[in-house]
Amino acid sequence: MKPLSLGKIRCLQQLTNELGVFTIIAFDHRDDFAAVLRKTLGVESADWDLVVAEKIRMAHALTPHASAVLLDPVYSAGPVITSGVLPDSTGFAVALEETGYSGNSTNRTTTLLADWGVAAIKRLGGVGVKLAVYYHPDSPAAKVQEAMVSQVAAECETHEIPLILEPICYPIDPDQAKTDPAFAALRPELVLESARRLVPLGADILRAEFPADAQYETDTAKMHHYCRQLSEITEGTPWVLFGGGANFPTFQLQIELACDAGASGFVAGRSIWKEALEIANETARDRFLNTIAVSRARVLADTANYRAVPWMNRVAERIPHLEEGWYVDYN
Repeated sequence: MKPLSLGKIRCLQQLTNELGVFTIIAFDHRDDFAAVLRKTLGVESADWDLVVAEKIRMAHALTPHASAVLLDPVYSAGPVITSGVLPDSTGFAVALEETGYSGNSTNRTTTLLADWGVAAIKRLGGVGVKLAVYYHPDSPAAKVQEAMVSQVAAECETHEIPLILEPICYPIDPDQAKTDPAFAALRPELVLESARRLVPLGADILRAEFPADAQYETDTAKMHHYCRQLSEITEGTPWVLFGGGANFPTFQLQIELACDAGASGFVAGRSIWKEALEIANETARDRFLNTIAVSRARVLADTANYRAVPWMNRVAERIPHLEEGWYVDYN
């Protein structure tokens, strides 16, 4: 694998805590976030100002307890910065893609958000670019998705900012849902094969789904084995666990297993704060965010800090050895 650029190394330092562990809280949700808020408040539409206010409320409560935050360009990146709720020491990554997918349910492609890009994220002060891609190795869309990952990775290399790649598996059988037991049986190999194919295209951090469906798999030894395989596949690249909206006890167990098997932390949102969006009263929402959600963030961070593999250990052989006059070639 190629050496890490100095810019990416600095960004990785700003995405992690003093132990080199990712304890990132995500606020990059858009359409679903607005829909739940609209239902909770009993309003016909959740306008931009209303959604922004809730994003800032969450960020104010939770960013002090995160190594970094994941934001979206539509509602949170700019407003969180201008509101002043982001601590000076807290780095941030920003999503690059539009919400959802194009195509049909069995042939999904990602669309990059118009009028937005890697250069804008870096110029904004971001230290990470998040790209979510729906991916199935056997889908007709697989090659298109792979080409997009390669393109974005090349742009991230140019701007020396890490690519946080988030593959999302899905069934290509039109009669099968992601929650079906038949798909749950396929999930481990799909998560592993997606990492095997996509990480070498230029991902700097893999934000992986847990490689087993908690609704059907209860064998912790088997789940740990899947996570260990994921660590072996991504050798030379740190990987972090994606919450995917799992309930808190489930996600805490998944973090224990993943980090013990080689993960470098987590990037999680709904597992920490999702119930807040179901509370109509502002005072009660604040109370939940500043007590329950903060407590969850701390527990998850403590778990990861104790068990995770620091990102530096995962990339040790990719850190360049500098000699006198290094800046000449760099310039």
